[in-house]
Amino acid sequence: MENQFHIPTAAELLAAGQSPDLLFWVGCAGSFDERAQRITRDICKILQHVGIKYAILGTEESCTGDPAKRAGNEFLFQMQAMMNIQVLDGYEIKKIVTACPHCFNTLKNEYPSLGGQYEVIHHTELIQSLIDTGKLKPADGHEFKGKRITYHDPCYLGRGNAIYEAPRKALEILDADLVELKRCRSNGLCCGAGGAQMFKEPEKGNKDVNIERIEDVIESAATVVAAACPFCMTMLRDGVKVKEKEQEIQVLDIAEITVRANKL
Repeated sequence: MENQFHIPTAAELLAAGQSPDLLFWVGCAGSFDERAQRITRDICKILQHVGIKYAILGTEESCTGDPAKRAGNEFLFQMQAMMNIQVLDGYEIKKIVTACPHCFNTLKNEYPSLGGQYEVIHHTELIQSLIDTGKLKPADGHEFKGKRITYHDPCYLGRGNAIYEAPRKALEILDADLVELKRCRSNGLCCGAGGAQMFKEPEKGNKDVNIERIEDVIESAATVVAAACPFCMTMLRDGVKVKEKEQEIQVLDIAEITVRANKL
């Protein structure tokens, strides 16, 4: 993490006799993937800026178990989940925000049956609520004004949890030229990483899914693709590289766009 501000852990707050109002679940990608780390930093910038008392678990955070479950290893998933639930309950965590729709879906929908009851929100929902309450407002002359922007719906956020409006609201406030991809919302096309496909080579076929998706983006003539999932970020960026469009198409997370537009 950059040294411009301190990111507190739940353990630090507990040692000071305090507890966070919001736990930021960073996730594997947000912790270890170099590109996704930038999204993590920007979410922390937003939380600091609006003065929310938050913490991360740091080294006490483990994978939610989503890739294991999707790949069919229910036993490993339950082991991961029980470990995480123990840690979360130990800190009496009530509310969690995460930037990963896979973590979001697992914490929200899979953990309750194992005893993990939390209010779980996606970072785009947090950003939308901060915009609605006037705590986040684009600065004058920000870089996205008038730019042609499109948004790619992550499967686990859109079709999996019916969250379509929050990310779009975060973009609508930018005074940009917002265009929809021909396959969007409940008819969106997967980036190709879901169901643990992120961690293996694709099966033989006519075309990789992320290439198909990037062709939709090219067709939209957008210069910025907004993403809201670290897996989508990887797949979309790979697609842009394959098509040699790095100079024309930027792939940015909603949090990164928000930080730049607000000049945080």
